[in-house]
This record gives sequence, C-alpha cells and structure tokens, in this order.
Amino acid sequence: MITIGIDAGTSVVKSVAYAADGTELAVARRPTRVEHPRPGWAEQDMQEVWSAVADTVAELTAAAGSDVAALALTAQGDGCWLVDDAGQPTGPALLWNDARASGIAADWADSGVLAELFKINGSVGFGGLPHAQLRWLAEHDPARIERSAKVLTCGGWLFHCLTGRLAWDVSEASNPFLDARTGQYAPTVLAELGLDWAQPLLPDVVDGQQRIAPLRDAAAERLGVPAGTPVVLGAYDVISTAIGAGVTEPGQACTILGTTICTEVISDSPRLDRTPVGMSLRTPEPGRWMLASATLSGTEVVEWTCRMLGLPNPEDLTDLAEQAEPGSKGLLMLPYLSLAGERAPFYDPAARGSLHGLSLEHGPAEIARACLEGLAMAIRDCLRASAAQPTELRLTGGGSANRLWRQVIADVTGLPVVRTTDEQAGARGATVTAQSLLTGRSLTEVARELVGTSEPLQPIEANRATYDDAYARFIAAREAAQAAAWFQR
Repeated sequence: MITIGIDAGTSVVKSVAYAADGTELAVARRPTRVEHPRPGWAEQDMQEVWSAVADTVAELTAAAGSDVAALALTAQGDGCWLVDDAGQPTGPALLWNDARASGIAADWADSGVLAELFKINGSVGFGGLPHAQLRWLAEHDPARIERSAKVLTCGGWLFHCLTGRLAWDVSEASNPFLDARTGQYAPTVLAELGLDWAQPLLPDVVDGQQRIAPLRDAAAERLGVPAGTPVVLGAYDVISTAIGAGVTEPGQACTILGTTICTEVISDSPRLDRTPVGMSLRTPEPGRWMLASATLSGTEVVEWTCRMLGLPNPEDLTDLAEQAEPGSKGLLMLPYLSLAGERAPFYDPAARGSLHGLSLEHGPAEIARACLEGLAMAIRDCLRASAAQPTELRLTGGGSANRLWRQVIADVTGLPVVRTTDEQAGARGATVTAQSLLTGRSLTEVARELVGTSEPLQPIEANRATYDDAYARFIAAREAAQAAAWFQR
C-alpha cells in the first residue's frame, strides 16, 4: 500500500508516492500559473489548481496502480478562495502575496487593532490574509461577496474537491480568526475588524480525526483511486514542511528557504505575552503551536540579484559570492523587495530594500554575497523575535541545496544547520500527519521513522565577530530606513 502526499504550492503542484516505510517511490509535478492582472495583484484559477492536483495523482496511480492507503494534503496558505453554495469558485483565488489589501491591513496596524488582536489570536495579520481581502472585496467587488457562500484557502478548496466537505484546517484558521488558546472562532476578532457580516462565510474548522474524510466518487474516478480512500487534510505548507523536516517538539526550529523564507519554532504554548510579531499557529499535535515568522522576502530576492548582476541562475550567484570574504567588506543588503513590503519579523507594507555601505571597493562578488547574508540576517531577526533558544536549525526548501548559503546561515545565526534529505518536505510532512492520525501515534514518533537528515553544518567560529557586528549594523540600517520612510518619494 502506498500513501500519496500532495503539496500544492504557489507555482508548482507536487504529488509524491511513499511506501509504507516512508521510501519515496515517485514524484509527479505540474506548474500552476499565477496571474497578475494589475500591479501588486496575484491570482490563480481555482479549477486549474485542482486539475494540476488531479493530474499528478492520476499520473502516480497509473504507474503504481490503485493500491492507495491514503491521500495526504498540504497547500499554500492564506489568501481568499471563495466558493458558492454549490462549492464552485465565484472568481479567481486571491493569493497570499496579493498586495491589493495592504492598505487595509496597514490602517488596522496603525490604529493598534492588530496588536490588540494579537493578545487573542497570537498573530499579526497582513494584506494577504482573508480578513483584509474580504474587506477589500466588500468595498470594491461587493457582487463577488454576495454570490459567495464560504471562504477557503487552497488546502480547504482541494479538500472540498477531493471529499465534498467545506472546511479548513485549524492552522489556516488560526491566523487571523481563532482564539489561539482554544482553537475556536473568536467573535471579538471579527467585531474589531468590522467583519461581523463575514461570519457566515467562515467554514468549519477541522482538527484531529476531523481532518480525515472519504474520497468522493467523482474525484475517485478522475484520480484512479478507490472511492472512500481516506483523505487527510494536513496543516498548511509552512507547518507541514517543518513536520517533514522532523520539527515536532518544543524548542526545535526550522527555516524554509522558498519563495517566502519562513522561520518557525515549536512551542508548548502560543506565547501571547511576547512582542506582537509573526504567527502562533496550532499544529496537528495537541498542545503544540508553531511560532512562525514568514517573510515576504525569499528566493525571489536571489533571483532578482541574479538578474541585476547578469547571472543566469542562483548557482552562478553562489560561485560569485564565494569570491567575496565573509561580511562582504561591510556591504549590507536590506532584502525587503516585495511590493507588499514586509510582514515578519516586523509589519510594514511600505518596507523596501536597499544596499548600505556601497563604495568603489565593492564589486559583483560582494553584492552577491551581501544578498545571501541579508537574507540570513532576516532569519536571525525572526529567531530573535520568537524569543526561543533553539540548539539547531533545520533547513528545507529549494534554497537549502545551496551549501554556501547554508554555511552563511549557520555563521550568521550561530546555530548548526541540518538539511533534510528529502526534497519534498511538504508532502512528507502531510504524510507524517496522515500516518499519525490513521495509526494513533504521535507526530514525533512517526517523524523519527520517516524523516531523514544530513550531518549538521557547524558555524565557523572565526566568522562570529564579523557577523555579530554585521547584524548590529543590519538592525541599525533597517531602523534608519524605516524612520526615513524607506527613502521613497
């Protein structure tokens, strides 16, 4: 019997077939289009995303047969995926990186509402969440709201396509709608945001055994999987990826080096007493929260730097960066290049990136290395904001394949870094969750069996002082830029 783990990311859908012992047997991929009809907007055709999932699963079952024990699902988080009474899309999905509602979220932040709500939901919202996007739609496209019955995220939409149920998992509902302590909807959140009218749009929240539902007939025929096969809705991608890296116990930390760089630490409480920053997300393991800081700066910053330097791919940037000394001769990059600004470990929709300390002694090699170091500084910044003291940092995501970047992260954070041996950590994390729920074992027990890691890469002691000084200057430069309105017109 095989388990198929599904990871529906923003730009690609991956489905992975696993043997009972966790051995990866096959991977199927399909790209998914992101449309940008206006500057700052990011949308996807919901049916296209479902088709990509169905096609990848069907490809696997055609090769391996229909002897499928379970389907395990994770997907990109946040955004606004609206459906009508029949469960059909009422328009394109607004994605997590859509910036159209940034002004609404900024107003909430300026008024202090988001900081007050942090005491309830443990999360600082931003413009890519359903609360702000629902408000934007109510103001600019009220007909869309009127014909919509439920708001979902990508995972909830795909769970509906597979099972017919309209629900989202507790991790996705956590930010912004739930009381972090109880895992239940918090009416105060809607009231403070002026969204009382949106309450009927909120779907059921599933956790525990409620995450499991049978595969419905129409989907079964399309996938080549028997109807009734268990479908398990895992936590959304940032949590499932951490689980797939073996991060399940308090104090363990993980950074996902992807389109967004997400740094997260497992906690046995939502830590509502900390400075309002990031997210407190309930995990599939009872009594465990993920304190996560998902930046809007990630591998796109690396790709942008490649374009600016005329480099064909990130491997060439790494080769160039290796020619520069640690610290890049004092050059600093603030990596806040997203049009939506930054959301962690601080929230500012106006945030913009910059190079600091540039002089005639700097060349392309220093700029290339400053890019990798700037992103590593953002990771250290997120770890500091979590107030956690992890003893190692597990890395996953496409960027984790870059050995120089791994070393830079180890040196900047002062932590040993451990890379997962699995390139499909999200799908594996969903599979670990499914195995845990279907067998009644803890996530930790299952993860120890199914997750493999590489030998730790230790920080280089000789670079400690250089990077401690660079980090202090990084914080000072960021604060100065923010005080100067990021030097914008």
